[in-house]
Amino acid sequence: MTTNISTPRNFSVANTEGGLSDYFKEAWKYPILEAKVERELAERWRDEADRGAAHQLVTSHLRLVVKIAMGYRGYGLPVADLVSEGNIGLMKAVKKFEPERGFRLSTYAMWWIKASITEYVLRSWSLVKMGTVAAQKKLFFSLRRHKKRLGIEDTGELSPAQAKLLSDDLDIPAREVININRRLASKDMSLNAPVGQDGDSTIEFQDQLVYEGASPEELAEVGQERTLNNELLQSAISDLDDRERHIFVERRLTEAPVTLEQLGVHFGVSRERIRQLEVRAFQKVQAAMTAAVSQLEEAGDAAFLEHTA
Repeated sequence: MTTNISTPRNFSVANTEGGLSDYFKEAWKYPILEAKVERELAERWRDEADRGAAHQLVTSHLRLVVKIAMGYRGYGLPVADLVSEGNIGLMKAVKKFEPERGFRLSTYAMWWIKASITEYVLRSWSLVKMGTVAAQKKLFFSLRRHKKRLGIEDTGELSPAQAKLLSDDLDIPAREVININRRLASKDMSLNAPVGQDGDSTIEFQDQLVYEGASPEELAEVGQERTLNNELLQSAISDLDDRERHIFVERRLTEAPVTLEQLGVHFGVSRERIRQLEVRAFQKVQAAMTAAVSQLEEAGDAAFLEHTA
């Protein structure tokens, strides 16, 4: 398909009259689509190049872009730019989305949104001067997490012992660890950093991030991990036969699991046979989820490579 998707009208972050606050409120006006509706729209866009369908797919996921973009605000870059870059990734995801794979668009788009924002952050931080190998890019976005896991306080310069600990743990030269840590420390912006004046009052960076309408609970609706895990699980369970599905759900997904004896009576088989079926069902679900994760990781790699090529 050669048809392009344009940015939704009136959804340029920079051109939004009230800035980020108004943009966020507008984005949240678009409801999350039901799975059936989403699939129908995706098929119309893919098969008929229906731009109206593509527009609905994009606008219904603008809040997902915001959620992901806010996770990158610690890199000291304008949130509006992060959101704009994420929207580009979203539109690419809609263009490439294959609804027959069984995943929701949000699951697939997550990889493209992240890839687009990641490429923008890397470009903005001029990583070319410090190397662009995959290991360095990965460390750039994960160093804070690794420091926290190893009990290293994020207070600025690393001590030689801390640098060695990270180097050994990540199998990356200590010099590179120190270099990337310095770049992060020097560019990190405090939420209380002054960015302007409003009369006699100082405008802080965090003031630019405040918006009405989207509560933490609403943001949680598009929580990436929960969405991904649930979709992978439901897809895997749907591949089980009726008996396996019933046993798996009753034994693994209920707060008070039904006993093997009870299920044996229900299906007219022995307790041991139920146990065997449960194990088989679990193995099938596990294998299906592992394969699905691999597919999504391949999609993520493809998205990242396209943005960084």
